[in-house]
Amino acid sequence: MSSPVVLGIESSCDETGAGLVRDGQLLGHALASSMDEHARFGGVVPEIAARAHVHAVRPVIRQALDMAGLRLSDVGAVAVTTGPGLSGALQVGLAGAKTIAYALGVPLYGVHHLAGHVAADTLEHGLLPDPCMVLIVSGGHTSLLLVRDLARDPIVHLGDTLDDAAGECFDKVARVFGLPYPGGPAIDRAARTGDPRAVPFPRPLTGSSDHAYDFSFSGLKTAAARWAEGHTGRELPVADGAASLQEAIADVLTRKAVAACVEHGVGTLVVVGGVAANSRVRSLAEERCQKAGITLRVPPLKLCTDNGAMIAAVGDLLVRSGAEPAPLDVSIDPSAPLEYAALRPAASPAASLAGVA
Repeated sequence: MSSPVVLGIESSCDETGAGLVRDGQLLGHALASSMDEHARFGGVVPEIAARAHVHAVRPVIRQALDMAGLRLSDVGAVAVTTGPGLSGALQVGLAGAKTIAYALGVPLYGVHHLAGHVAADTLEHGLLPDPCMVLIVSGGHTSLLLVRDLARDPIVHLGDTLDDAAGECFDKVARVFGLPYPGGPAIDRAARTGDPRAVPFPRPLTGSSDHAYDFSFSGLKTAAARWAEGHTGRELPVADGAASLQEAIADVLTRKAVAACVEHGVGTLVVVGGVAANSRVRSLAEERCQKAGITLRVPPLKLCTDNGAMIAAVGDLLVRSGAEPAPLDVSIDPSAPLEYAALRPAASPAASLAGVA
């Protein structure tokens, strides 16, 4: 007997996503982005993002259903991002998910956004091996995790971001270099014609035994800004700066990830999140994993950035594991720590009312 179709809804930042998954298979998904509306501000504006989700959530769900050749009545469970993320944006997705779950009489699952990134890989490569090492690299998060059964077991943090995450570093340095938002793709494009050895940018925390698997990119950001300031009055060699910055970030990420695999005897490294789309991060990870005899898994580009399919993938895993659904008064948790894939913060009256307003 097959599992029910799980509808996943993602609205934690500036993308509104819907996905449909059953038994680990992606049936359909759709995405709407308000990125262009934020670009002129150089970053995401929470109020703009929340309003964009209000307009996009219904059409995106409809598009995902149409792609899958399904009707809303075919949905047997609903999963939704309840944290972390922008408060107003999360509320929109949760309100929609509650409405659908209540109307259809199906279970609702509150999902941790970062667990969604981890689960995205299962849609391409199947169930995660137990154990595996996961490197999450997104706009606001850089974490190195030891993952066993994603649906059942606690997630072990070996290292996390101490200040700026890799994605933040890309965005902030791109602005200094005069490149557009979002910074990650812009740096990647500019780096294609640059020399990655042109600028000796630092490799933060690579010599620290106290923070062997933690990440810090604020110093690298500052070094890149100082380098750019040193060219005042002269043309800035953006391609060289971009290539050197990208090389430094990719070096730190992959060096720590592979070292963690070796130390913990883990044979598979999974690299996920928006920065996993970076060409140098992918190629250097492949090179170093091959050298160390480690299997590398990276989702396809379309599943690296925020999307509804990854949330549906977590919901599908939870359903198949027999996990208890969330109550209909579940609320959001904008700063939720990543401990389990299912997120069930205690509901407060104010949060509950806001979620269904």
